[in-house]
Amino acid sequence: MLIRYKKTFEKIAMGLMSFMPNEKDLKKLQQTMKEYETEDTRQLFLWKEEDIIGLLGVVFHSERNAIEIQHISVNPSHRFQGVGKRMVKALKEMYPEKEIIPNDETAGFIEKCDIC
Repeated sequence: MLIRYKKTFEKIAMGLMSFMPNEKDLKKLQQTMKEYETEDTRQLFLWKEEDIIGLLGVVFHSERNAIEIQHISVNPSHRFQGVGKRMVKALKEMYPEKEIIPNDETAGFIEKCDIC
């Protein structure tokens, strides 16, 4: 189930975010988390099954009626089980009127989803 990020999940979210190639540096990771917490156009979502095992970071583009997927990360022990695709599908179901678009980092994965 896709749930909205809350500050109480910060450590879990930072751990998942750190699996992204461009978020390895602690200062960069902290800056990215701050942007999601403070900017109205950004939103983090967490994927919860029994535990939180995935993260989806998006930017809303109201002028394009689109949601850009900035970050997508799954706990390594849960990869290759369709979790990432389920997260993207759940996002599309939450916002059916919006176009889901990738950024350069997420484009390869999003193209494989066949959802957008």
